[in-house]
Amino acid sequence: MNPSLKAGLGLAALILAVDQASKWWILEVLQLPALGHVPLLALGPIGFDLTMVWNRGVTFGLFSGQGAWHHLFLAGVAVVVALFLLRWMARAETRGIALALGTVIGGAVGNVIDRLRFGAVADFLDLHAWGWHWYVFNVADAAIVCGVLFLVGDALIRPERKRKETP
Repeated sequence: MNPSLKAGLGLAALILAVDQASKWWILEVLQLPALGHVPLLALGPIGFDLTMVWNRGVTFGLFSGQGAWHHLFLAGVAVVVALFLLRWMARAETRGIALALGTVIGGAVGNVIDRLRFGAVADFLDLHAWGWHWYVFNVADAAIVCGVLFLVGDALIRPERKRKETP
C-alpha cells in the first residue's frame, strides 16, 4: 500500500475514533443533553463551553430538515463525498494532501455515523468572544475544516507543476 495512502487512512481512523469517543463521553458520561450547557473556560471576554445542539443540517445548520428521509439523504451525500475523497487520497501527490484528505474523510464518516444513529449530528463545542458565538461544532467538524483549509492553502501556495510542452 502506498505510504501516503496508509498515513491518510490511519489519520482518518484516528479522527473517527476521537470524534466518536468524544460524542460518547458527551452523551453517555457527561449527559450533556440533560444539562444543556456547561461553562468550561473564561479568559476575560473569551470563553469555551459545552453546549448541546443537534444539527439536522450541514455546516452552520444549512439544509436542515425534519423529514424521515432527510438525515438519510445527507448521510448518503456525505458517503459519496468520502468515497470521492478516498479515491483522491489514493492518488495524492504528497503526504500532506493524503493527511488532509484523511482528516476530512474521518470527520465526514463520524458525522455520517451520528446521522444514522440519531438522525442528527451531535455538536457540543462552543467558542465565544466579546459576546459573539461561533457555531457549535464537534471534533469531526474541526477536522473537516482543518483538512479543507490545508487543501485550499496547498492549492493556492504550491507552485504549478511544469506543464509538458507539446510541439
